[in-house]
Amino acid sequence: MAVPFIDLKRFEPGLQDAWNQKVKELSANTQFMGGPEVNSLEETLLKDNQTKYALGCANGTDAIQLALRASEIGRGDTVLVPDSTFWATFEAVVNVSADPVTVDINRNDLQMDYDLFCEAVTKFKPKAAILVHLYGWGSAKLSDFRKFAKENNVLLIEDGAQSYGVTYKGESIYKNALSSTISFYPAKVLGAAGDAGAVLTSNDAIAEKVRSLGNHGREAHYAHGSVGWNSRIDTMQAAYLNLALKHFSSRMKSRQDTAKKYRDILSSMNIMTVAPPEGYVENGYLNVTIHEASRREELKKILGDKGIGFGIVYPGPVSEQKGASDYIKAKVGGENAKWLSESVLNLPLFPYMTDSEFDEVISALK
Repeated sequence: MAVPFIDLKRFEPGLQDAWNQKVKELSANTQFMGGPEVNSLEETLLKDNQTKYALGCANGTDAIQLALRASEIGRGDTVLVPDSTFWATFEAVVNVSADPVTVDINRNDLQMDYDLFCEAVTKFKPKAAILVHLYGWGSAKLSDFRKFAKENNVLLIEDGAQSYGVTYKGESIYKNALSSTISFYPAKVLGAAGDAGAVLTSNDAIAEKVRSLGNHGREAHYAHGSVGWNSRIDTMQAAYLNLALKHFSSRMKSRQDTAKKYRDILSSMNIMTVAPPEGYVENGYLNVTIHEASRREELKKILGDKGIGFGIVYPGPVSEQKGASDYIKAKVGGENAKWLSESVLNLPLFPYMTDSEFDEVISALK
């Protein structure tokens, strides 16, 4: 039996009917931008994530750029980013005309290495850094990152594209960040029907600037206090997310249960899996297994032959991407990001994955 890497069609009973009805209503009233759906979404996001502001935008990449710009990061500023992350993290720094420095990761939690981060801050005196919460959890040293950054006047922006629903020490991972960003790309744990994103913050000045920059720098309808761009979340995406949020807890629970089953069973098969650090409750975004490079190639072939999907998140360090060469200021650390790219294999994990689908994956691995 074939098993997809991810299946976005596992809708809860009644969700499709509710969505079709919502589209009909919004279309009949030509409610396509702003309005009650966007307001409701932002209100839910700030309450659920324990922040003062939640500001919708067009996508997760824009969210990072808005957070950078709102923190007055621009030409001549140095920004630290992890060497293992999605390209958008690096890209956002370049797109605001700042200079990225990549920092290697820690092999235990697969996040930016804290000691190397401190070394990079001392050496390069960055104005900002982007800490990325990968795989559905975050750094074991999250509190240390925040404390050291504050003590050294480094504006710490947290890329939480993959971490919606994650808690750290009993609180939303977004709560104590200066600013954090979300992607609602459909494959995320909380996904929209297209591209959408948000910036979360409890800082009044950052929130005001994000809201303005994402709406052409407006202070009033035809008064522009700065040069921004169009990054408004549209009403359709907000409406879909409002419907999805009603089912979010059950979707996340399903993912979390499957992630735990993988770790329990794969450990007995001597397959290395990576678990969230102490203090975290993950959201079940990705299964992460680690293999010798040659063994991974063998497993990829077996899974492919059996029609079982898999992922490699991510297949190469940011610093080695062709597009990085003209912009990267420096690279700090060793080759852990490269090691991870040559070792990681992500198995199927999605909401409401059936027992038979799970058993099929385990059978193939055995």
